[in-house]
Amino acid sequence: MHLYVHIPFCRQACHYCDFHFSTNTKNKRAIVEAIAREIVIRRNYLPSKELETIYFGGGTPSLLDEEELSFLMDTIHTHFQVNTDAEITLEANPDDLSREKLIQFYKAGINRLSIGIQSFHEPHLKHLNRIHDSYEARNCVKLAQEVGITNISIDLIYAIPAPDHTILQSDIQKAFELDVAHISAYCLTIEPQTAFGSWLKKKKIKPIDEEFAAQQFEILMDGLALNGYEQYEISNFARNGKYSRHNSSYWKQHHYLGVGPSAHSYNGMSREYNVSNNTQYLAAIEQDKIPSTIEILSPADQVNEYLLTGLRTKWGCEISTLNTLSDNQFELQNRAEISMMAQKGWLFIDNGTILLTQAGKLFADRVASDLFLD
Repeated sequence: MHLYVHIPFCRQACHYCDFHFSTNTKNKRAIVEAIAREIVIRRNYLPSKELETIYFGGGTPSLLDEEELSFLMDTIHTHFQVNTDAEITLEANPDDLSREKLIQFYKAGINRLSIGIQSFHEPHLKHLNRIHDSYEARNCVKLAQEVGITNISIDLIYAIPAPDHTILQSDIQKAFELDVAHISAYCLTIEPQTAFGSWLKKKKIKPIDEEFAAQQFEILMDGLALNGYEQYEISNFARNGKYSRHNSSYWKQHHYLGVGPSAHSYNGMSREYNVSNNTQYLAAIEQDKIPSTIEILSPADQVNEYLLTGLRTKWGCEISTLNTLSDNQFELQNRAEISMMAQKGWLFIDNGTILLTQAGKLFADRVASDLFLD
């Protein structure tokens, strides 16, 4: 089983981010206490209390102070059995990661960091409205390794407007020099409810150049492969099998509990979505109520979710599972579509499993949606 904890606070808003967060931290302690209360209320949501992974996401979980993080960890350990080899990840921004803070995380049990570097190029960091600079980005990784947190993932963003691919190639090289186990690389997207979305609407910036983005993605895939990183999911690359066990659980349709404002939960038959509003969340938890919307998943929903997540991974989608979920309708409805996509060179079938080709990874969402059941 798996636990996700959403910490809905950031120092400032990045221009591209549409996740739920607040830059007003005056009620941070109250939210932490409410999240702990939700953990108690929902301790029986999962069929087992044995946790294989814990993931602190956000927002910016590295804003938690020592007392807040310890309080949440103590609550989790009180109401769940945390495996001795559990992967415990905390998302962090470089500007938060002093040696003292990293030692606090290590003592609290954090054994994996996901650091939002995004770029080592100063103008790009300013364009994205990141607080940290290139030196902090490199230094925090070294500090984490020195204090004993060696399982480190860094985030990079590609398709940031540039005259050519030189900046991206430099970013990739700097990432290699840090010798991290994992790299997540995300294409810059412009979401409506962000600063970039507002600027695009006012024509202050241009839309993302899709051809440029595709070229950058291919550069990433080739460069990371040459340096020993396996692309086990469209946006995620790992050395020596150091996959994100937590995120892999999502892609493999494992059950998980999400706590905190905007967090999602999944139990195989339904999904629950907590309200994306800190005030409403606090008010509900104070009454021992879970402020969530429940979506019951139909057989078609389960097939489509499996396609959308599974096709993005090295494990692909098993046709037998798709047929079982759909009462044997999947293969009947999609045999011709699968054959056509195979002819295009986008996918192939290996031992009963649908897998994307390297070319198909450029069209992953389209391939999945074209195979959806109505």
